Amino acid sequence: MSKEETKLAKTEPKNSGSPVFVEAEKMFEKLAEITRETTVRAYDFFMTRGSQFGSHFEDWLRAEAETLRAAPVKITDTKDMVNVTVAVPGFKPNEIEISVKDDLLIVSGETKAEDKREDESTFYSEWRSDRFMRKLVLPTRVETSDIDAKLKDGVLSLALKKRAEEEAVKVAVKAA
Repeated sequence: MSKEETKLAKTEPKNSGSPVFVEAEKMFEKLAEITRETTVRAYDFFMTRGSQFGSHFEDWLRAEAETLRAAPVKITDTKDMVNVTVAVPGFKPNEIEISVKDDLLIVSGETKAEDKREDESTFYSEWRSDRFMRKLVLPTRVETSDIDAKLKDGVLSLALKKRAEEEAVKVAVKAA
């Protein structure tokens, strides 16, 4: 990890209204854990159906829907910037983590679980998960030192500066 990425990884949010930036390695570990949970749940669905083949994809999608909340994304590209918009309704800035390395962006969030009251039972709910995670490949490498991240009305907006392209170097070959 470069000094710049290490500095970014240790940076706390400037104020409580900003998402937290974390190391890519931490996000990869979190992604692996979510994948394990989804795999176990998909296997449970497979076994519940009597171990019959043919619906593996549906089992996976159902398990993923229970494990993670949907977080639709829009990525736009300009001459100098890559802009990313993620719909994350219900999340506070301090519940969102962002990791950027080269052209890879990982955004995740987890809300605190609501307290269940003793006198109520759930009749129907589409609120299956209190977390989301998106691993996105950006159209180009971006700078990790100056990222503008804002959360407003359940929409996370990221403005990422493109990394300057390195010029090709001509190397002269000498006879030995």
